[in-house]
Amino acid sequence: MNLHKTKIEWATHTWNPVTGCLHGCEYCYARRLISRFAPHACERPEPEPLEYLPKGSGIYVTNSPCNAVDDVQNYARTTPYPKGFAPTFYTYTLSYPEKRFIPSRVFVSSMGDLFGEWVPDAWIQEVFEACKRAPQHTYLFLTKNPQRYCDLANAGKLPAEPNFWYGTTVTGKGAPAFAESIHFNTFLSIEPLLEDIDPGLGSFGGVRWIIVGAMTGPGSREHQPSREWLEKIVEAAALTGAKVFMKDSLKGVWGPELIREHPEGMVWPEG
Repeated sequence: MNLHKTKIEWATHTWNPVTGCLHGCEYCYARRLISRFAPHACERPEPEPLEYLPKGSGIYVTNSPCNAVDDVQNYARTTPYPKGFAPTFYTYTLSYPEKRFIPSRVFVSSMGDLFGEWVPDAWIQEVFEACKRAPQHTYLFLTKNPQRYCDLANAGKLPAEPNFWYGTTVTGKGAPAFAESIHFNTFLSIEPLLEDIDPGLGSFGGVRWIIVGAMTGPGSREHQPSREWLEKIVEAAALTGAKVFMKDSLKGVWGPELIREHPEGMVWPEG
């Protein structure tokens, strides 16, 4: 749960103070990965994470690292995800950004959705405060629930820090996005690109950055985007001034010379 180096091309590190999600996306890589490291059916987490009130909420808090214990085989192993893909807040990780002094691009909660409707405001605010204590980093937030950004902004709870970037995952036409660019840095992650989203881009005129990628993993061969779809995104970005960042997964569609732009003012360190 520390700041980990990542192979995600648009970030240098990931940090997961909150994991898990209830969206149920069939192509979710985080769910697949967490299932590999979560306790198995024959194991139990120790210490047991606390269920966040009210009882039956199905979301959890853990204040220390956990083990997966098998009482029959008499062994214990460390597990970073003691409650599997159930939303979980790891309070002991809040100091991690402060421990890395080199400015980095940090993808926050890459293994869940920090802004899901089920996440308490208190968790989000604690994560924001942890980010503020380590201002050397650029923090990249990403959600499929951009309405939460709007709600927090309207309540005066969404920080307008220059190193905070609020992203929306978009995969198809008509998907909502948080594109308020006057007070906040906003971006889109169109990954996986599953259909021609034009003219849907018309509502995204405020974003400063557009990340695009193809589906990877099981079933991806049947769901590759067309070059025409990408060209429309690039053209729309040029009209609005947004920068475009194409992921490696698009080399088979676009060619080896991918567009790799980043917004002015974003910390973009090497390594």
